[in-house]
Amino acid sequence: MSATITPVDASAADPAPAPSSRLRRYARPGAALLSGLLLYLSFPPRPLWWLALPAFALLGWSLRGRRLRAGFGLGYLAGLGFLLPLLVWTGEEVGPGPWIALAAVEALFIALAGLGIAAVSRLPWWPFFAAGVWILAEAARARVPFGGFPWGKIAFGQADGIFLPLAAVGGTPVLGFAVALCGFGLYEAGRQLRSRRAAGTEAGTPRDGTAGTVAVPARSDGIAVPARSDDVAGPAVEPAAGARSGRLPRGPLVAAALAVLVPVTGALAALPLVDDSAEDGTATVAAVQGNVPRLGLDFNAQRRAVLDNHVARTRELAADVKAGRAPQPDFVLWPENSSDIDPYANADAAEVIDGAVEAIGVPTVIGAVVAPETGKLRNTLIEWEPDRGPVATYDKRHVQPFGEYIPLRPLVRLFNSNVDRVSRDFGAGTKIGVFDLAGTKVGLATCYEAAFDWAVRDTVTHGAQLISVPSNNATFGRSEMTYQQLAMSRVRAVEHSRSVVVPVTSGVSAVIRPDGEIVAETRMFTPDVLVEKVPLRSSLTPATRMGTLPEALLVALAAAGLGWSGLRPVRARRTGAR
Repeated sequence: MSATITPVDASAADPAPAPSSRLRRYARPGAALLSGLLLYLSFPPRPLWWLALPAFALLGWSLRGRRLRAGFGLGYLAGLGFLLPLLVWTGEEVGPGPWIALAAVEALFIALAGLGIAAVSRLPWWPFFAAGVWILAEAARARVPFGGFPWGKIAFGQADGIFLPLAAVGGTPVLGFAVALCGFGLYEAGRQLRSRRAAGTEAGTPRDGTAGTVAVPARSDGIAVPARSDDVAGPAVEPAAGARSGRLPRGPLVAAALAVLVPVTGALAALPLVDDSAEDGTATVAAVQGNVPRLGLDFNAQRRAVLDNHVARTRELAADVKAGRAPQPDFVLWPENSSDIDPYANADAAEVIDGAVEAIGVPTVIGAVVAPETGKLRNTLIEWEPDRGPVATYDKRHVQPFGEYIPLRPLVRLFNSNVDRVSRDFGAGTKIGVFDLAGTKVGLATCYEAAFDWAVRDTVTHGAQLISVPSNNATFGRSEMTYQQLAMSRVRAVEHSRSVVVPVTSGVSAVIRPDGEIVAETRMFTPDVLVEKVPLRSSLTPATRMGTLPEALLVALAAAGLGWSGLRPVRARRTGAR
């Protein structure tokens, strides 16, 4: 039994008016740009984590089957649509130049991801390879240049999402991979279903068993030509085996379904790893938010104002404890830069800190800029004990380029004179920060370090039962930055199954349980103190134990897909030559 191919007029095969060539030309760039915008909208302070799924579905539609050069360009548009609004806070005080430059450079990584996704999109099981390529780009962006900039990792937009338990399985790489895979899988599942409907309609067998007729558009000279794959099932649909009989192989549909089901079922299976039980008892912790006298880069221009604010809040807490209005904390955490002058070099600063710590009567962690006589500045956390004073320090290990030190200073000065506000560069510490505060091991990751997987994981593998992320966000005003950073701490809580305390000079300060839930938080630019009892834990999640292994496996998956896509044309040419 055979099918009869009957030439028909193209308008009869597709009665709907074709879109104009101009609209067709801009459809994919528009979709790529929109996918980036949806990714941005999926990030805090909005609880719209699920928008990442249609974002990746749109990105998959725009990139699938494209040439590599087009994939790079479309990826760059998606990167700009994502990072320009996400990072607008970087220009809060220094103008649009640094913001646009940062977004433009970081978008290049997403452009390369677009190129890679376009390359692997012709492979079987391509959503898995495409999600791996995205994680490959994130891994590179977290490392280069200048130590990397992982802000905007897809995982950091998922603190409220259903995939969050996967952070405990394989950290931010596995969480981000799951989101991208599900989004690409949703697009591919829809594409496969459309292909099957089209094949069933145009090449189906009538009920009487006679051969069906396939309507094929005719050229102007009347010669029948095969319909383009675009006309049947959307862009870049390759003819599949079995299409001549109206039946398509099930393999691609199974792959698409698994691309959706694997992340969802994996997240459900990982739920038991999200545990906030108090394995090692509890600790009552106080986080002090003293506030700053003014917003912006000059938040500490008034000598000792920031320090005095934190001293005052700590003394108020001591009075409340004495009066029975607040529980006695086991230790107190101040934010990064909470002492705006060096207490080692300024006796008056040391004196007021000592008085506040004596009043509250428990170990207190102070944030200060320490200026040695020679060498670079240090962004230091100081463990200050009653009756003993400073007993231990932690120097921030990943200092922020263009914020705490200026790479390529002479060159950058040509474009922005604000570089000279950082007149003396900060240097990076080398020691992992874990303080023993009244018997509780507290891991320290200062502000920007919370974005880096290794900086937080190191503290847990070195015994931290609780994590503190002291921060200073005053230079970024009331922007979304502080909410984006707080979401990172929520993800870290689940990733390592630890309570996380985030004291911030100007807010938002918060106390987070090991399940990622915020149990207490402050408002921005309001003096406040949070006192909460939190569970202490010492067990290690699979993510903590495996370290970089999950990321390495996903990078290997991406490399395998890229290698396969590169070899396919070579193999095809050799086969054709035979």
